[in-house]
This record gives sequence, C-alpha cells and structure tokens, in this order.
Amino acid sequence: MSQDRRTALVTGAARGIGAATVRALCAEGYGVLALDSCAGETPQRGAGVQYALASRRDLEELAAEHPDQILVEVADVRERTALAAAAARAVGHFGRLDAVVAAAAVILGGQPLWQTPQTHLQTLWDVDVMGVWNTAAVCVPYFLEGPAPSGCRFVAVASAAGTRGLFHLGGYGVAKHAVVGLVRALAADLAGTGVSAVAVSPGSTRTAMLEATAAIYGLDDVDHFTDAQLTGRLNDPQEVAALIAFCCSPHGGVANGAVMSAEGGFRG
Repeated sequence: MSQDRRTALVTGAARGIGAATVRALCAEGYGVLALDSCAGETPQRGAGVQYALASRRDLEELAAEHPDQILVEVADVRERTALAAAAARAVGHFGRLDAVVAAAAVILGGQPLWQTPQTHLQTLWDVDVMGVWNTAAVCVPYFLEGPAPSGCRFVAVASAAGTRGLFHLGGYGVAKHAVVGLVRALAADLAGTGVSAVAVSPGSTRTAMLEATAAIYGLDDVDHFTDAQLTGRLNDPQEVAALIAFCCSPHGGVANGAVMSAEGGFRG
C-alpha cells in the first residue's frame, strides 16, 4: 500500500457512528484499522450494560465492503497494551498514521445520580473516558514521529451529554463531559506541533446506542426522541460521520480544541 495514502484508526468501529466513520474515510481513500471489542451478547464489557454490543461478524462484514482498505482488530479500549499493539499494526501495515477516531462507548442510566450504582459509573469511566485516554496515549506519539505531523488529527466522539445535563443519565453525562475536557487538554498539550484534537458531539442519532437509551427511558421506539431535535428527525450516522471525516482531514485543523456540534438542534 502506498505510504502517501492517509490512514486512520477508528475504535468502536463495528457499527453505528464508528462504522459510518470507517465508510466515510474509506470513501475518501484512507486506509483504516477498524477496532472493536466485538463483545456481542457477553457481559464482559462492564457492570450494568444491558444491551448487546457489536459482534465479530459486524466488524468482518464492514471490512468486506473495502477489503483493500480496512484492517480489523478485536481489542478492548480499556486495555492499553492491546491498543498499543493495534496502533503499531496500523503503522506497520500502512506505513503511517494520520487520524484517530475514538468512537467506542457504552451508555448506562435510568436512575437519579444519588441512586446510580458506583459500579455503573465505573463502567462508564473505564470505557467512555479511559478508552479515549488510552487511545490518545498510544496513538499521538505516532503522529508526532510521523512524516507529516501538521496534518494529523485526533477526534473523540463525545455527546450532547458532554455539554449539558440529561435526565437520569448522570453517569453518562459525567463521562462525556470528561471526554470534552480531555480533548481540550490534549489540544493544549499539542500546541505548536500542528496536530489537532477535537470532540464531535452527536445528538439523537439512529444507532443501537439510541435504542439502548430508549430502553432506559421505557420507550418502545427511538422515534420518540425526534421531539428533542429542532430538525424534527433523528440524525443519521452518516451525517455525523461526514463531520468526523472533515475533522480528520488536513483542513480539520481549524477545529482544534473545539467541540463540534452534530446535535441536529438537540434541545434535551
């Protein structure tokens, strides 16, 4: 593979916004290492997760869409050693690393803050925050050592919950606020390098995570969330992915340190 091709690593890649991002980057010619825990129905992802996560089959079907551009890696973002091996594999195969999208996350909730189990908060912290931290920690050095640091981009998928409080989603809100803070701190640390860091915050987007959110609220259909969207409809993962892909591009440096809204006019 040509070392002139831009390359990316995407976590949480097997479905939803992560998978849409892989497709968007492939459409722009990137080589992509698509990483996911592929935990499926197993409870190993952490305490309190009540819905099925993506499967190995989901990841392999995604890779089959662009077999010459996508490498797959099954790894848990909580495990820094596994992430480090994945990043090294991406650089070894593609010859460089230009962009990283930290999209892996879970959602838990359903109780007010004072009744939320500590184990649930720990799961959210470990996956949604430390997963992003670990991803940045193992990938950013490759940016700085690479052939073109000034074009390198780190993008974390935050949430509308990263800038406001949402009913009975206190732990999730804490985690996504932390992701926003992490990105702002990373952008400050990268000053003068040309590498940028940005958070993209989706509103209600038609994904398996939104289905899990509906279950938390006792709703039988995700379309109930359209009432919270000024657009009068749910976001499509491809729309969010298009913004993420822009942030990954050489032009995306203009968004450095920003929280880019992909909320669709979300009003909670």
